Amino acid sequence: MGNYCVPDKGKAALLCISAQRDFVTPGSQLRASGVRSALPNMAKLAEAFRAQGAPIFHSVRLYKADGSNVDACRRQAVEEGMRILMPGTLGAELIDELQPNAEMRLDPELLFAGDFQQVDQNEFVHYRPRWGAFHHTALEAKLRELEVTTLVICGFSFSTGGRASVYEASARDFRIVLATDALCNASDESVRELGRIGVYQMDSDNCIAWLDSGGPRSAAA
Repeated sequence: MGNYCVPDKGKAALLCISAQRDFVTPGSQLRASGVRSALPNMAKLAEAFRAQGAPIFHSVRLYKADGSNVDACRRQAVEEGMRILMPGTLGAELIDELQPNAEMRLDPELLFAGDFQQVDQNEFVHYRPRWGAFHHTALEAKLRELEVTTLVICGFSFSTGGRASVYEASARDFRIVLATDALCNASDESVRELGRIGVYQMDSDNCIAWLDSGGPRSAAA
């Protein structure tokens, strides 16, 4: 593995994909698989990054009721009345386990304008209009501003938003760690294959140990 892919703990940020209530609510049309095991590990990662004062980014989806900003595969359903990830609803909010404080609520107007909502000292929310966290967003510029070179990625909807974000980050030469036990909707093979493009893979405990002490404890697959 070339040095260009080795994660740098001193310049790492946590990127949480779609950690929103509609993905965990029983009976939701967006209910993610593997939630029960992934949630505590996502929470541990967030607390570890907060303890280090390292940046955290929550990348969220928000669907307007008229379907105008919805992916093509879901647009008709939203137009016909499916109500998911609606701005201002509890279902669109961050899950309780990842909120920096109980009073925090998303600001849809700010997010739709392309701005970052700062929710804690070094913690931000941004809206993405499609699967990937970089697509038509200012995420790359914000990461460069903060001198971030390495992304630790966790969250829901790995098969869509998570994997798309990994490829987008790789295309921008970010070093990537995939938190393998803090993902939903992820198969073992889909995770392993990303090792071929230099993505490091660690479980949450190893990732936290890496942040706290030495270097990465597991190489890319």
